[in-house]
Formats: sequence, C-alpha cells, structure tokens
Amino acid sequence: MRLFGVVITCLILSACNNTDTTQTTSGKSNIGTSASASASASASASLGKEAELETSDSWLSPLGSVPEYSQRPGDAQRGREALFNESYVNCGIPERVFRQLQTSFQTSNDLPFSTNRVIGKTGIPVVSSNCLSCHGTSLFGELVIGLGNEFADFTQNPSALVERAGALVQGAQEVAEWERFADRIAAIAPYIQMETVGVNPAKNLTFALIAHRDVDTHEWLPEARLPLPSTQPPPISVPPWWRMSKKHALFNLAEAREDHARMMLAASMLCADSIAELDNIDQYAPDIRAYLSSLEPPAYPFAIDTALADQGQVEYERLCADCHGSHAGGLPYPNRLIAIEDIKTDPEVMLSSTDERGKRYADWFNQSWFGQRSLAAPALGYIAPPLDGIWATAPYLHNGSVPTLAALLEPKTRPTVWRHLVTDTNDPESYNTQDLGWRHERLQAGSYDLNDTRVYDTNRLGYANSGHTMGQELSPEQRLALLEYLKTL
Repeated sequence: MRLFGVVITCLILSACNNTDTTQTTSGKSNIGTSASASASASASASLGKEAELETSDSWLSPLGSVPEYSQRPGDAQRGREALFNESYVNCGIPERVFRQLQTSFQTSNDLPFSTNRVIGKTGIPVVSSNCLSCHGTSLFGELVIGLGNEFADFTQNPSALVERAGALVQGAQEVAEWERFADRIAAIAPYIQMETVGVNPAKNLTFALIAHRDVDTHEWLPEARLPLPSTQPPPISVPPWWRMSKKHALFNLAEAREDHARMMLAASMLCADSIAELDNIDQYAPDIRAYLSSLEPPAYPFAIDTALADQGQVEYERLCADCHGSHAGGLPYPNRLIAIEDIKTDPEVMLSSTDERGKRYADWFNQSWFGQRSLAAPALGYIAPPLDGIWATAPYLHNGSVPTLAALLEPKTRPTVWRHLVTDTNDPESYNTQDLGWRHERLQAGSYDLNDTRVYDTNRLGYANSGHTMGQELSPEQRLALLEYLKTL
C-alpha cells in the first residue's frame, strides 16, 4: 500500500513550496498557443516565431542579497484547515476504489495524512494528494509537518499503479474521474521517474505540466504545446517549510519572488482546468502560506553536550553566519545567493532552470495567471538556506547527495556511492547521532546492483556531491564542536 500511496499522494510536487518554476523579469515574451503535432521532440520543431527565445540573461536574478517582498496577510489557523481539507488538488482516485485498494493491502481504513477527500468534477468523492505528500514525515513516532520526505520512492512508473486502480472503477462517474486522473499521470510519468529513492522530481513535474497547459485559459492540453523536459529529472532534496518565515524568495535558486502564495498554487496545476478554479483556490492560499510561515523546526531529541556546543557556536559565527545567518543575536539571515563558481555544488538543477530549457517554461509562467502576482527569477547560483532544524533534514545539499552533516563538513570523507539502510524514520536507532544523518553504507563504484534503487551514485547526472567545502579547514576538534552546536538550531 505504501507504493500505491506514493502514486496518489506524491505526484503533486510542483509547488507546495518545492517547485523550481522560472519567470522572466524583463517583460513577457510570446508563447505559442497552437498545439504541436506531437509531444516531446516534435513539439520543439513545431514552435513558431512566437516561441523563439532571446539569448540575453537579463531575465535572471542577480547574485547577492535577495530583496524582501510584501506578502498578502493570511490566517494561520484557517491555512492549516485548508491544507488538510480544501480541494486545491481535485483529481485523483475515486474514494470507493481507493478504500478497496486499502483493504487489499490490509492497511488502516483511515486516509493517509498526505491525502484529502474532495469532490471531483462529476460530483463523487475522490482521494487526492495534499502538500504533505512531500512536506510531511513521521519522525520518531510523531508527524512533523513541513519536514521533507527524504524516503519517498519515485523510481517506478506511476501509470502502472494507476492502471491497477482503473480495473476497479464502476459506473460512468468513477470512470470519468479515473480517466481524468490517469490521462494526466500518463502524460507526465516519463519525466518524473528518479534513479534513487528519496530524491524528488519536483522541477520536472512542473515543467511537464506547464507543457500541457494553455497559457491563457489554463485548459489541459492532451498534446504538449511546449517541449517536454528531460527524462532524467535533476534530483531535489525537499526543503523544510519552517524556513519560509526567514526567506525572501523560495526554492533552491531563490526564484519564487513577490507573492509566495500565488507561486505555491502551482501545486494545483495537475487538476485545475480554468482560471475560475485557480481564483477560488487563491482565496485561501495566503492562509496556507501564513500557516507554513508559522511552523517551527523540531527540537533535537537526543542528548547535547552544551559545553561543546558553546565552543561550536564560536566556529559557526566565524565560518557559517555570513551566509546562513546568526542564531545568537548577530547577523540576521542574509538571504544570500551564492554564485555557482563559488559554491561549486552540482549545477544541473540551476542549468535546467536558467538555460533555454528553463526559459521556455519561464516565458509561459510570465504570461499565465500565476505571473499576475508572483515572479520567478532564478539565478546562476544557489541560495544559502537558514539552518534551523538542520539536524533533521538529512541528506544534505540541494540534491541530497551527502548523507550526513559530518561528511558535509569534511568533503574528503563524502562517499561517492552509498546506500540507504533506513526504512523506518520512527526508529531512533536509524539516526546516527555522531555524524548527524540517517544510517547508510558506503559502496564501491561499479560493485552494486544497478537495479537497487536505494543506492545513491554521485557519478550520475545531477547527483554530484561536490562543492560547499567550507568545513575542510576545521580541525577534528573544531568540526566536532560545530556539529554539536548545529544540534541546537
């Protein structure tokens, strides 16, 4: 049932604070509105002059500090209720079929926390995904809202499982609801399958959905109108929601600017088929944003050596605070974008958002309903995030390539190939309190089963563990003290 749950609950990754959509800052270019003869490769050939791209990079954000933008006010309590009850994703599996599948898998009759029961287009209840599909995790027996699910499995073809549900539908209404959902999953499935358990295809999902949406009406297009993204999605480690209260822009490239609530509504792109539907969801979107901004990170649940942590604070203020902000009344979080030439982490997420691939989707975003309030403007670098609750967010870097904080701070120890050993984040023994991360094993390159999806191979495109070498200058004693301090954040 867990695998089926991933299909129904983790397909809607495109926002809820995790998308990498892009938008220009230099005016809105024309997007073709006539459908191409076919999707993918032929779509590119069918684009007319109206979809030609400028070569200028003036649409990108500058590096350095990200300016603050005014946000629409919202009610946090109403936002929590909307997160769990509203139909911002209103397509899915008919409820009767979903519960029948639950029975066949011998699971609880309760719906997973990552799903909502909503009314579909035909008037019958369907089970749909909510934002906790990827932004909620059970940690040591307690649901932590806002903690990214670093063990979600996107390595299998979701269409195959949706087809299984299709064998159980009955009557015209269930058939219509299932077909609506299944057709969309089939359209995006080739672009959201990952190589490794735990990494997230949010960027590619967003791009694939944009390719199938009319820029003016938001109508679903059976054939892609823009070129589709790569079938090798760049991996993304899901960022925690509790960072939102400090961040002026969202996502790894700090590209989600101006109205964050509107940007987050890209989560509705799979199912919402009209501007009227989007307008309705937008009425409570500021409430959801207010709730997410109110979240606090979980406290470190194990013992802390306070004297050692005090020593580590000195190292943090010297080595980390300029980029990540102080937690001791010093420098506030600076919202600082670091050039790729300086940080030297894997560039693929950045490249796919800032080259012609990303700009095509950015141009669509600029002309769409989303661009009327929000602004997506990626940069040629990555944001240095706030480190609140950093102990809970392993693995590290934007692509989840470094399994522990200890390895992050000592680059020469980072494994080139490693394998997840953890399947249960509720077991305290699964967490390595010395190195700060989930237990794993180091493997030799080329010596593992290529079908083992729990293996993280940093030789793959987008999966490199390079860069962020700031900790290499520390002595073993300084590094140990810094790790102890990071437990307190």
